[in-house]
Amino acid sequence: MKTLILLICLPVTLFCQNTIGLPDVINYSKQAYSGGLQNWDIKQDNNGILYVANNEGLLSFNGKNWNLYPLPNKTVVRSVEISSDNKIYVGGQDELGYFSPASNGQLKYHSLTQFIPGKDRSFGDVWDILTFKKDIYFRTLNKIFKFTNEAVATYNALSEWSYLGVCNNHLYAQDNKTGLLNFENNIWKPLLEKNTLPANDLVTGILAIQKDSALITTLKNGLFILTETGISKLPSANNQLFESERIYAATLLNNSWIALATNNSGVYIIDLNGNLIQSFSKKEGLQNNNVLSIFLDNQNNLWLGLDNGIDLITYNTAIKQINPSTQDGSGYTSIIHDNRLFIGTSNGLFSVVLQPTPDLSFSKGIFTPVTNTKGQAWSLAEINNQLLLGHHEGAFEIKDNQAILISSNPGFWNFVPLSSVFPVSKIVAGNYNGLELFNYNNGRFIGGTPIPGFQESSRFVTIDAEDQIWVSHPYHGLFKIMSTNEGFVVKVYTEKNGLPSILNNHVYKIKNEVVAATEKGVFLYNPQKDRFEQSPYYQKILGGQSIRYLKEDLAGNVWFVHEKTLGVIDLTGKEPSLIYLPELNNKMLSGFEFIYPVNENNIFLGGEKGFFHINYEKYKQTIPNLQVQIRSVRIINKRDSLLFGGYFREVNEKQIQDPRNIAEVSYQWKNIHFEFSSSLFGYQSNLEYRYRLKGFDENWSDWTNRTEKEYTHLPAGTYTFEVKVRSNLGNESVPASYTFTMLPPWYLTVWAKLSVLFPVEHNHIFIIQTSEEKIQ
Repeated sequence: MKTLILLICLPVTLFCQNTIGLPDVINYSKQAYSGGLQNWDIKQDNNGILYVANNEGLLSFNGKNWNLYPLPNKTVVRSVEISSDNKIYVGGQDELGYFSPASNGQLKYHSLTQFIPGKDRSFGDVWDILTFKKDIYFRTLNKIFKFTNEAVATYNALSEWSYLGVCNNHLYAQDNKTGLLNFENNIWKPLLEKNTLPANDLVTGILAIQKDSALITTLKNGLFILTETGISKLPSANNQLFESERIYAATLLNNSWIALATNNSGVYIIDLNGNLIQSFSKKEGLQNNNVLSIFLDNQNNLWLGLDNGIDLITYNTAIKQINPSTQDGSGYTSIIHDNRLFIGTSNGLFSVVLQPTPDLSFSKGIFTPVTNTKGQAWSLAEINNQLLLGHHEGAFEIKDNQAILISSNPGFWNFVPLSSVFPVSKIVAGNYNGLELFNYNNGRFIGGTPIPGFQESSRFVTIDAEDQIWVSHPYHGLFKIMSTNEGFVVKVYTEKNGLPSILNNHVYKIKNEVVAATEKGVFLYNPQKDRFEQSPYYQKILGGQSIRYLKEDLAGNVWFVHEKTLGVIDLTGKEPSLIYLPELNNKMLSGFEFIYPVNENNIFLGGEKGFFHINYEKYKQTIPNLQVQIRSVRIINKRDSLLFGGYFREVNEKQIQDPRNIAEVSYQWKNIHFEFSSSLFGYQSNLEYRYRLKGFDENWSDWTNRTEKEYTHLPAGTYTFEVKVRSNLGNESVPASYTFTMLPPWYLTVWAKLSVLFPVEHNHIFIIQTSEEKIQ
């Protein structure tokens, strides 16, 4: 519902639990898109380009750049619709029409107002535009215009038109006096004999929830169900909330969930029974809580047109954020114990009860601090069904959501059992000053006893098949601690023992083997030779790149960190495959990476702010349908001139150039510059491009994240620039292409003389003269 209504009301405080994991919210301020404050409507074309009805005109967004297209009378654009022939219809104040490509590929506005009878041309704002059965409908407060080609039918309101929408192949409108109407045989007929909706309230959405039923959202009275027998209130425990929040707009997310855009509290995600699933407000990252429009794009992202700005909720993402504390503490460790998720941060330990759901990020709850754990939490371990916490202030047992001290020695990094037999009788723990041994007696861990002669800070500890303790220090080397009858013996491993360096070695146990992640790749310990050797297996997959962190999950996949990049050696297929997660680049704690793989649906990753939750199975299945478009072509000499503006005129829906419209460019234009993009919103870091200029270089370039390419001093000839895009999952788009001809120096002189003797219409787009002016 976009009709401007001034409402002053107090927000309702809702003490409800949100899901523990939330998707990224990307904010676009008015400075980012260079338009007006308010955004009234949102649509998307077949090529993935987004269009927003904005206070200063029509906005477009291709995933990289925003463009603004004002109306001729510079009025507010309240509505936008895209027809089957890819015309972009817009409505302003006393103005309506459409944008379509001009001959050079730039969007050009075509007004339809002149086809409206003179007496009806003062119609104010156009609040809704719809395509229905090949006709275009424009709703103003007093009139609905139906355009069939250039023929116009006008439908006057009995009082005031307040809604126009399509649902289940029916066209509905609301008149403030007569209620809901259905359009049949070119006549608006009352939907019901009696208007059963509350008087003086406005319908803001009608959404198909089944073949013969729909959900009606209203501004002030919440939700209703429309069936063949009538309209009834949706029975929901949240009706008071929906009535208070002023529902401006709504959209279906899937067959079971609905997103409600509100005036006071952002967005609510509900199911068909009105139960709350999630909520998004300023607290969750929105720029403000006044949502004027909402749109689900072809990637199942949610776009919000705000009272000030535009927000993107990457709703379909497989990666969620978990922030257990309002203080934005960094995430260092996590574990599930007794159906509670514990998260250790730089601000202490927090926990939440989990609900039975396959994807734990959708579990609803509120994190609570674990008593006596303020400060830096380093590690968590469950041993003998007991939960142990390594903390800056010592070692603790966690019981009934409180911490009980078991060692006051400072800085415990980890706890590692010295046996695989339950119950474990002894564990080793690494701390700031070496290693300590704890015994398990009478249901408790008692100790600890330091291992003598070893004082290295022991953040990386593992146990091999012979129950020998391995420790690595990034700057002091890699150590093996062996227990003998005479005590403990420590051996240091350096370059002399096969490692590439004494620095930056991190020891782990992967596939039941001791491995070292090093600056030159993964090295495997050979017990027969008592030395480290570069692993041919990992060398083949990872090469010799530096590796800092390794973690094996239950499926046998190996997660790793290279520099500040997270990747997975996926072993679920016939052959190992390498998958990177570029969304998380530079978001982990460098040097303190932590991964807790529960199962394929639940991978927890420590971050600079809280934790990330990865539904890895969904991540692999969410393969985007990639499209790439050439967004502009410019020729440059002393100034630049637009050759192509991003839209092909004749076959816009496929973005294929008409071979009859090949641009011809004078040789004196020195440079030609291409810009391209893919509208994979929210995932630009996942994309790489490659290109070639056929006729100049038949070979494709290397993959790159650059989205522009320039060529200089091309010789005469016809060229085709091609570009394609791929995602981090390996799928590629079909190429987009643009063809042009560079003319030889003599061409313009000859053509100019011949055109005087034999005047003919030139059938190419245009020729650029040496005077840098266009000849049509």
